[in-house]
Amino acid sequence: MTAKLGKRMAGVAVLAAALAAPVAAETVAIRAGSVLADAASEPSGPATILVTDGKVVSITSGHGAVSADREIDLSAKTVLPGLIDLHTHLSGDPSGEFWRAAVDPGEWHTLIAAKNARITALAGFTTVRDLGSRTDQVTQSLRRATALGVVPGPRIVTSARTIAIVGGHGDTNGFVEHVNEALASDYTCTGPVECAETVRKASKYGADLIKITATGGVLSQQGRGLEAHFTDAEMTAIVDTAETLGLKVAAHAHGARGIEAAARAGVHTIEHGTYLDAQAAKVMRENGTTLVPTLMALKGVSEGLGKGTYTPVVEDKIRAVVPLMSSLVSRARQYGVKIAFGTDAGVYPHARNAEEFALMVEQGMSNREALASATTVAAQVLGLEAEIGRLAPGFSADMIAVDGNPLADVTVLEKVGFVMVRGRVIE
Repeated sequence: MTAKLGKRMAGVAVLAAALAAPVAAETVAIRAGSVLADAASEPSGPATILVTDGKVVSITSGHGAVSADREIDLSAKTVLPGLIDLHTHLSGDPSGEFWRAAVDPGEWHTLIAAKNARITALAGFTTVRDLGSRTDQVTQSLRRATALGVVPGPRIVTSARTIAIVGGHGDTNGFVEHVNEALASDYTCTGPVECAETVRKASKYGADLIKITATGGVLSQQGRGLEAHFTDAEMTAIVDTAETLGLKVAAHAHGARGIEAAARAGVHTIEHGTYLDAQAAKVMRENGTTLVPTLMALKGVSEGLGKGTYTPVVEDKIRAVVPLMSSLVSRARQYGVKIAFGTDAGVYPHARNAEEFALMVEQGMSNREALASATTVAAQVLGLEAEIGRLAPGFSADMIAVDGNPLADVTVLEKVGFVMVRGRVIE
């Protein structure tokens, strides 16, 4: 090797080492008018939050001198933990045009998902659980992009595709046979062995949890009822297989006996829970199953009634279930069922997620309980209670700022003025 070549190689090595070296972590001081560290606390009064490398370092009283690279002035606002929505569909926007499944390509859903990730974060939701994407790999890719800061958006926990029975809610239907088959997702199953295999497939392709449609649904084109779809043996196989892979199971379930069967099989959460009764609630309590009521879903779809948005068969189902949603949370509270926050965003327009809070309070929850359902309780459901759901040293710097005190008026959460996810400000 010549001396000149040796010098060039050494220079390349130095440059490579410099590029590989971690960038010095920036420290940000957030000057808050008040800090609500978690739903069990009271607003603190003026305080300073120090954030370094995406983590909360300290929360101190007042606005005294601190060592920071830059400051953010939120001295007129209340700063609190970022909100968590346990039921979203980022890759879809609301529409009664079921035929779009046959014309919209996967690339379109990816762009829609990126758009919705940003506006969901700007609405104050710094973590979401996405329960059913429109195409393969869209939410797995978005999960990575938001984590790396390539796309602005919340932390994403995703089930990816939904597992359904053949011909049931979640399976492609409403078209002629050859179109149904062409659009099928390959995530339907029949029998315990095939259902176990489908869970393994979901895990293989990056699902963080498993989502099943345990009962019929409102927005699919079948006119059949809303009771159990999977057999007990199939649901048990799904849950048992998921547990061996370290995955939890979320079950879309409307009918009471379907809710009961899913809870008995050991699913972690019941999504919707429309026809919840005392018997189903008893099984949920015994198995530690949490209800995610998604009140906004029915509010959203009911806004389209009588406008030609939905087919007649879907309209009939909407009209049947809407009255039940006005008492769902109050029934669950009466039965002693644990409630966590989720909205089914995508069935109604994204970024309206926080309207769910007022609906929960109307059915008997306190402002504090409603806030807890979207922070500490939701974090527990995700198994992330040591990372998100409160503001404390060592926790992820996921926070929002609002005018006023959400413990006095939860609707202030519908207008968020500042959002930080993993230490990054969402613009």
